[in-house]
Amino acid sequence: MVFMGDRATLLETGRFVQRHARNAADEIIEAAGAVDAAVDTTTETDAENETETEARHRRAAECGDLASMSALGALLLRRGDLDGAEPYLRGATAEGDRAAANNLGVLLHQRGYPDEAAGWWRVAAVAGSAPAAHALGRHHRERGDEPAAEYWLRQAAEQGHALGAYALADLLEHRSDVGAERWLRAAAEQGHREAAYRLALALERRATETTRGPHETGTRLRPPGAGAVVPSGAAAAAVPGQPAGEGAGEAAEAEQWFRQAAARGHRRAALHLGAILEHRGELKEAGRWYLSSAKEGEAKAACALGFLLRDAGDEESAAVWWLRAAQDGDGNAANALGALHAARGEQQTAERWYRAAMDAGDVNGAYNLGLLCAAQDRIPQAEQWYRRAAYAGHREAANALAVLLLQAGDANGAEPWFSKAAEAGSVDAAFNLGILHAGRGDDRTALVWYERAAAAGHTEAALQVGIAALRDGDEQTAERHLRCAAGGGSAEAAFRLASVLDARRPEPGPAVLGAPREEKSECEEWYERAAQQGHRRAQVRVGMLAAGRGDLAEADRWYREAAEAGSRNGAFNLGLLLAREGSEREAALWWTRAARAGHGRAALRLALLAARRGELTEGRRWCDRAVELGPAEVAERAARLSEALHQELTA
Repeated sequence: MVFMGDRATLLETGRFVQRHARNAADEIIEAAGAVDAAVDTTTETDAENETETEARHRRAAECGDLASMSALGALLLRRGDLDGAEPYLRGATAEGDRAAANNLGVLLHQRGYPDEAAGWWRVAAVAGSAPAAHALGRHHRERGDEPAAEYWLRQAAEQGHALGAYALADLLEHRSDVGAERWLRAAAEQGHREAAYRLALALERRATETTRGPHETGTRLRPPGAGAVVPSGAAAAAVPGQPAGEGAGEAAEAEQWFRQAAARGHRRAALHLGAILEHRGELKEAGRWYLSSAKEGEAKAACALGFLLRDAGDEESAAVWWLRAAQDGDGNAANALGALHAARGEQQTAERWYRAAMDAGDVNGAYNLGLLCAAQDRIPQAEQWYRRAAYAGHREAANALAVLLLQAGDANGAEPWFSKAAEAGSVDAAFNLGILHAGRGDDRTALVWYERAAAAGHTEAALQVGIAALRDGDEQTAERHLRCAAGGGSAEAAFRLASVLDARRPEPGPAVLGAPREEKSECEEWYERAAQQGHRRAQVRVGMLAAGRGDLAEADRWYREAAEAGSRNGAFNLGLLLAREGSEREAALWWTRAARAGHGRAALRLALLAARRGELTEGRRWCDRAVELGPAEVAERAARLSEALHQELTA
C-alpha cells in the first residue's frame, strides 16, 4: 500500500534521494586533466566560474580535445546530468582515458547497470585508476566475492587511495585479520574521519585489555535504591577505565584520533571524545564536544550534555536536551526525565517517561517504574515491573524483586532471584544472601556471601566479616575488614575497630601534676567518629576517655548526648560526673532515668542517696530494684543495704 503525502513533501524526498546518490558518487568520480571539474556551486561567483569552465570545456570537447571531454563528463556527472555526461564520457573512454572509464562506470552504476559498470571500472583499474579499483572492490564485496574484493581494494589502498584503504580495512576487520589496523591508520592519516574513529576504538580497546587483561569483564535487608537508575553521563558507558602503564600510550593516541575525527564532523567521535574528557574532569571541553555531537543529531550526546548541565545546577537546560534525546529514542534520557519529574512529585509524568524509556528498549525503565510504584505502596505493580526488568537481566531489579518476596514471607521464592542478581554482580544481592543464610543459622554460607560483597566494597558486609573474624579470634582479619567498613561510614564498624585498638593500649600510669595532656590516640579518634554518627556506646566511651584526661566539659557533653539519646550507661555516668561536681539533685534525675531503663548500679546509687537523706522506704524500694537488675556484686550490696534499712525501720 502506498501512502500519499503532499506534493512538496514528495518532491523534497526525491531531491534528498538524488542528492544522496550524487554524494555517494562523488566519492568515486575521478577528476580528469585539471581538477577544476570538481567545483562547489554554493556562491554566485563560483556558479559563474563553473559556467565559464563548462563552456570552455564544451568548446574544446566539440573540437575533439580528449581532456576536455573527460572533464566535461565528470562535471556533468557531479551535477547529476547523466544524459548530458554519458556521450562525453563514452567518447573520452573510447580514446583510452582512464578517468573517463571510471566515471562511465559510476554513471552506469547510477543507472542500474552494475555489471556493465564493473566492466569499465576494471578497464580503468587495470590502467592504474585507484578510484576505479576501489569501486570495483566494493562491487565484488557486495556480491560476496571477498577474494576479488580484497585484490582490487588492496590495489587502491597501495596507491594511497583513502577510501580504498578504509574499505580494505573494513573487509579485513570483518574477517578478524590483524592487518586491518594498518589500513585504518593509512586511511585516517589521509583524513578519512570514519577510519580515524574506528582506529581510535581499536586502540582504546587494546589499551583497556592491556590494563585489565583480556578476560576480565542480625542486620536488616539491603533494599533496592531509592532513586531511579540513570547513569551520570556518557563517560560511564563510553570510557571503561583510565589505562595506565603500557596501555597509557595507546589510550593517548586513541584520544588524538577521536579528536581528529570529531574535528572533521564525526558525531560519534565527538560523543566519545566528550566522554573521555568528562571522565578526566575536563567538563567545559567535554560539554563543547557533546554540544557539537548533539547538534549533528547524536541523541546520546544530547543526553550526556543534559547530565553535565544538571550537575552544574542548570536543571531546566538539562531537561531541554534530555527531551530532545528522548524524542530521538534515547531511553537513558527518558529515564532522566522520569527521575526529574518524580523528584518534583509529578508521578504521572514520571511514569510516562519511564514507559517511554522501556519502549525504547531500556530495561532501566521497567526497574524505575518498579521503584516508583514501590514508593507509592503499589506493591503488586512494583513486583510486576521488577519481575519484567529482572527477566530481561536487570540485576538490581532481581534484587529488589527478591526483597519484596522476602518481605512477603516467600523466602524460597526470593533466594533464586538474590542468587541471580548476585551472580550478575549485584553487591547488595550478595549481602542480602548473607542475611538470608544467617537467618537460617547457616553462618558458614552467610560468611561466603558477606566476604564476596565485602570484596566489592560493601560497607555492611565488611562489618559482618569483621564481626565473624572477631568471633573466631582472627584479630588481624577483623581489623582489616573493620577498617574498610569504618572508612565506608559504618558507625558500628568504627566503634568495634576502636574497641580492638583500645584493648591493645597499655594501662595508663598514675597522673603526674604538671604533665602535658596526652594526644588523642587512634582508638579515641575512631570512637569519636562513631560518636559523631550517633553511636551511643561510642559516645559513652568518648566521655570516659575525656574524663580520664581530666576534660570534664568534653565528658559531660558526650555523656549528656548519649543519655538524651536513651543510653542508660550515658545517663549513669553523667550522674556520677554531676555528683562529683556537687550537682546531686540533677545527678539523681539521670540515675532515675538509668535505673528505670534497667541499670542496676544507678538503682543502687539512688538507694544510697535515699538512705543518706533518711528516706528509708524509698531507699528499700531502690534496693529491691537493684537486686532485681544486678549484676551480682550490685545485687549483693543492695541486699545488705536493704537489710540495714529494714533494721533501721523496725528499730
